[in-house]
Amino acid sequence: MSLFEVVIGSNDFISNYLTPVVSAVNQKVVPPDVFVDTVVARFRLQLTRLYNLGARKIFVANVGPIGCIPYQRDTNPAAGDNCVSSSNQIAQLYNTELRSLITELGANLEGSNFVYADVYRIVNDILQNYRSYGFENANASCCYAAGHFGGLIPCGPPSKVCSDRSKYLFWDPYHPSDAANVIIAKRLLDGDSNDISPLNIRRLATI
Repeated sequence: MSLFEVVIGSNDFISNYLTPVVSAVNQKVVPPDVFVDTVVARFRLQLTRLYNLGARKIFVANVGPIGCIPYQRDTNPAAGDNCVSSSNQIAQLYNTELRSLITELGANLEGSNFVYADVYRIVNDILQNYRSYGFENANASCCYAAGHFGGLIPCGPPSKVCSDRSKYLFWDPYHPSDAANVIIAKRLLDGDSNDISPLNIRRLATI
């Protein structure tokens, strides 16, 4: 039986609610909790639709600490060298509601196996203990063109690249590096219930 992965990433939040200036009007009209409620309600419909189309093993990852990516750090200079707390609070609010949704769907949709992956917890652990994971830089982009953290311009032809990308937690203004993704993937594949529950991906694939 096929395994389905469904993920909403930081880009989805940035493009729709956390873009400086562009999202200002939306943020005034739509409070964070209402925005999150809307996203989760839409997610409920799509996951239920996927189930009705025959999916039974569904792996859903939450959103990571958005406020810690280079783009958010550079576009919110008031945070200094810290992560942007307001963005992380929105991510945590969403993750709490998402976890409740996954538990509910797993209980109510007969024969389904929904798995909740706590990517926020995993990435935050790497951020807090990056040197123990072999990284030397946990806040700047390896591929950079502008910004204190290399987060103002997407990675492209004009960009410069760090000498050793395996030492950077972030590859570009938005995404983890290959080295970071390997760590995340291994913890989702074989991690315990703190990282992914009620089953890790390896166990989900075998049932």
